[in-house]
Amino acid sequence: MADMYAIEEAPSPETSGLSKKKRSAVEIEESLDNLSRYLDGLFRVPGTTWRFGLDSLIGLIPNVGDTITLFPSFYILIAGVRYGVPKITLLRMAFNIGLDYVVGMIPFLGDAFDFVWKSNQQNMDLIRKRATADGKAGTKTDYLFVFGIMAFLILLLAATIFVSLYIIWAILWEISTGNI
Repeated sequence: MADMYAIEEAPSPETSGLSKKKRSAVEIEESLDNLSRYLDGLFRVPGTTWRFGLDSLIGLIPNVGDTITLFPSFYILIAGVRYGVPKITLLRMAFNIGLDYVVGMIPFLGDAFDFVWKSNQQNMDLIRKRATADGKAGTKTDYLFVFGIMAFLILLLAATIFVSLYIIWAILWEISTGNI
């Protein structure tokens, strides 16, 4: 029985030669990969190699779906700072998120775009390619830069919700006054 616990606690071959800090970085990378896979590639279309994830499914709910999936994308963006990704790459990652969100607001076209674009997987690929080799984390200005980008995207989110509500209100107003 005691041997069973020893086997469970033994480090895996990938992490056996790494320090505890490096092992936790590997675990974080695995969790980010899992998050990206859940959002962009969890399900496979039978008979094809096409994959889609929760981002595409949840995005079918107008405004709410795209808003919900925006926040896990922010987590991946912040992970880019933790891995020391340069600011230009962080900007590219934010562009991926923003484009996914803005186009995702268009009914049906946005859902088809989510099926193809896979912004979270693209951002994970950018983190893998651009992360600093020495494991140097981002600086305070990197975090300020990313939080500024996130604030802009949240303002964009608020604006699209406001426009959607205004359109719904205008339609209901026209119906109630009998102009339609």
